Amino acid sequence: MRIGIIAALPGELKPLVRGKPKMPVARGSGIEMWQWLQDGHEIVAVCAGMGAAAARRAFTAAEFAGSLDGVLSVGWAGALTEAAKPAECYVISEIVDAQTGERFLNGTGERLVTTAHVANATEKMRLASSYGASLVDMEAATVARLAQMRGIPMWCFKAVSDGVGAELPDLNPFIDVDGKLKMLPFLAHVAVRPQFWGALIALGRNSSAAAIKLAQVTRAFLDTARFEVRREI
Repeated sequence: MRIGIIAALPGELKPLVRGKPKMPVARGSGIEMWQWLQDGHEIVAVCAGMGAAAARRAFTAAEFAGSLDGVLSVGWAGALTEAAKPAECYVISEIVDAQTGERFLNGTGERLVTTAHVANATEKMRLASSYGASLVDMEAATVARLAQMRGIPMWCFKAVSDGVGAELPDLNPFIDVDGKLKMLPFLAHVAVRPQFWGALIALGRNSSAAAIKLAQVTRAFLDTARFEVRREI
């Protein structure tokens, strides 16, 4: 079986893919991909940037060598409630697309809302109230939709990078069309705004710890899951 793991950024996958073979990709594609065998299953992990378009590119790259039998959407998410703790990883049971209103997985437990841009502290309050969600990201609904179109199962694990009240600078103007952060302009922007320095240090610390926890949860899933999945007709 081929199982795809779709993330947005290399940092989200770093602890999980450490020591795994990295696959060649087209120069300038913005895609990074790793592939390995585990208990007879072929695992392919891909990141291509933030947002829906990048998630579609990552999914397509994961399918390049063959169709997928299941897919995991993993990565960092923002907390919408105090209960969602920074650096903790959560199994998502329901995904809501804020743009279309579509819902995926439809289980009971942690609800994630996917938006088209990075949510600030004010918008987090609105999202929590409107959707009853505890976490927000930019890719999971797209991955879920693509999995649904192909009739394959989808699982979602998200680790919290920023708490509900984190006062971060607006990242959206610094995300390019490929879903990548324009680091030099962003650093120049925050260099003269010391009010954000503490929050950014906390974000970096939480993100590193969250990636480790995300890798632990994903490895445990891959170790124990039987992947007794069938394609829907």
